[in-house]
Amino acid sequence: MKFKRTLVTSALPYANGPVHIGHLAGVYVPADIYVRYLRLRGEEVLFVGGSDEHGVPVTIRARQEGITVQDVVDRYHNLIKNSFGEFGISFDVYSRTTSPIHHQFASDYFRHLYDNGKFIQQTTEQFYDPETQEFLTDRNIKGECPRCHAQGAYGDQCEKCGATLSPDELINPYNAVNGNPLTKKSTTHWYLPLDQYQQWLENWILENHKEWRPNVYGQCKSWLDGGLKPRAVTRDLNWGIPVPVEGADGKVLYVWFDAPIGYISNTKELCDANPDKYGKWETWWKDRDTRLVHFIGKDNIVFHCIVFPTMLKAHGDYILPDNVPSNEFLNLEGDKISTSRNWAVWLNEYLVDFPGKQDVLRYVLTANAPETKDNDFTWSDFQARNNNELVAIYGNFVNRALVLTQKYFDGKVPAMGSLNDYDKATIEEFKNVKEGLEDLLNNFRFRDAQKEAMNLARIGNKYLADSEPWKLAKTDMTRTATILNLALQIAANLSIAFEPFLPFSSQKLRKMLALDHADWSQLGSTSLLAEGQALGEVSLLFEKIEDEAIQKQLDRLARIKAENEQKAKEEEMKNWHPAEIKAATSIDDFDKMDIRVATVLDCQPVKKSERLLQFRLDDGMGGRTILSGIAQSYPDPSVLIGKQVLFIANFPPRKMMGIESQGMILSAVNADGKLVVTTVSAAVKNGCSVG
Repeated sequence: MKFKRTLVTSALPYANGPVHIGHLAGVYVPADIYVRYLRLRGEEVLFVGGSDEHGVPVTIRARQEGITVQDVVDRYHNLIKNSFGEFGISFDVYSRTTSPIHHQFASDYFRHLYDNGKFIQQTTEQFYDPETQEFLTDRNIKGECPRCHAQGAYGDQCEKCGATLSPDELINPYNAVNGNPLTKKSTTHWYLPLDQYQQWLENWILENHKEWRPNVYGQCKSWLDGGLKPRAVTRDLNWGIPVPVEGADGKVLYVWFDAPIGYISNTKELCDANPDKYGKWETWWKDRDTRLVHFIGKDNIVFHCIVFPTMLKAHGDYILPDNVPSNEFLNLEGDKISTSRNWAVWLNEYLVDFPGKQDVLRYVLTANAPETKDNDFTWSDFQARNNNELVAIYGNFVNRALVLTQKYFDGKVPAMGSLNDYDKATIEEFKNVKEGLEDLLNNFRFRDAQKEAMNLARIGNKYLADSEPWKLAKTDMTRTATILNLALQIAANLSIAFEPFLPFSSQKLRKMLALDHADWSQLGSTSLLAEGQALGEVSLLFEKIEDEAIQKQLDRLARIKAENEQKAKEEEMKNWHPAEIKAATSIDDFDKMDIRVATVLDCQPVKKSERLLQFRLDDGMGGRTILSGIAQSYPDPSVLIGKQVLFIANFPPRKMMGIESQGMILSAVNADGKLVVTTVSAAVKNGCSVG
């Protein structure tokens, strides 16, 4: 179907912290690439975004900092909005869910569904903190993971083993904020009966949208195959949009319900303020000639493909999403990005360390875009792509073409003479770049599209290297002029091809070429620059990034990793409980064990064994060898040399890995599960008994 206009939305970032590279790679750079592409084509498009400012996490941060919740969301809304602006994310509107327009619109939307009998009412038992007198969300409940038994697992996920959980599965659940034990308490809420829309969703998604990305289609199918259940649209909380129903005091709209409505209310806010430019908001949300595209991360697939479409269908007046090009997750240096563990590259901090290098990050994130599977961001790859691609290929080509033009033709576009076979072959190579890019961009294959744009720079670089105009200038200026004219035309094409991906660099390049604007329809042309046209001031398009700048980032991550490991140990110790005391025994049984003191003379890993260490002891009785299965607790066993340890001397010898072990080293099991060798607090003569 051919649409008249396109409405693009991007997931609303949560306003309890800054945005990081995972957000940029997963949602906002792809959305911006697509919107900039459509604008270059002259199509009618609207790009809608905003901050998600309701829910529990912002209330917790406010309580921790001793400020109001509004102070929290104001701070992060402004920080997020500024970060997006600095990275060129070209929203037509970026608003927020605390705006008066959104509060009224979301309230009216709920009331419309309520009045038309679209909700069901249910009473359920939910986790409750008697001391703070509040119901808790899954994310604000912690406990022991039932899978890997790690302490501090969240009610929705264990960050150690990655298991998806529910609070009911946690062992010894408690309030993540204050550590209080929880109880269950009855509460009544309104639910969206997703099960009633199951058949419609199966037909709409599984039959009519097989073109969606495999990760999106697959996750939707998995949810549908599992059978949909009613989902609460309200919750007990004092921060949010009050439920507009009599008798609903202390209840607000659930954040997942009110947030996507923000796409509509933000559009209304923009259109109401600029009707001449944008028209009526209803045109963007209710006209069947409008194409709706959601850009999201994979954690939001179910909301944008199943829940929000059901809300739109239940209302009855709205268009439905035509495509939802969701990305997977971006990891950082091999580990999952985590805001709670500060394991991230924050956009506001990046710009302090790499000023003016927004396009470098946009380029690297697009090159590593997790379009179909999780991908990894590393600082070494960041440096390599900048130095070996942006600088050495794209920047090098542009700089040589412009500098040579300055040198030989006073900075003016030279005349295009007759073309030889190599010129024609080069033109043939890039004349279809427009068609190739369009095919990739129309199908949301941004990683491949950027690669195709860089191939154009490779063509230009090779053309200059092979043609060697700096040599020809000594004998044939007519031929030199032709070569540099064609090189400059390729550079002009690059300013258009890269505009969706690298807007800052493209603008800088157009200024150097004295081009007024980028026109997508001219992509592939060899007459973008007129003969005799004066070029602008030439400067480097990209700069090399040195090792010192990268090492600074790696050192920062190493510090954060060490801090996180220490916090994890403290968390485990805080929630650790001693094992149950074993069955009663007698002093006679204890007296049968001959426990003595010895000094460790040497300690080495046993070859071909992952768990055994070989101790050589001075036991005061001629010495002995003991094997102990504690290698994983002591990756550097040399730290034990010289320590006095306790061992059982009268265990019968036992051969392991071909070595005779003459006793047993005594160790204690720590709260983190590691074994710690027992020692004495003061020097004792080797061979002395313990009793």
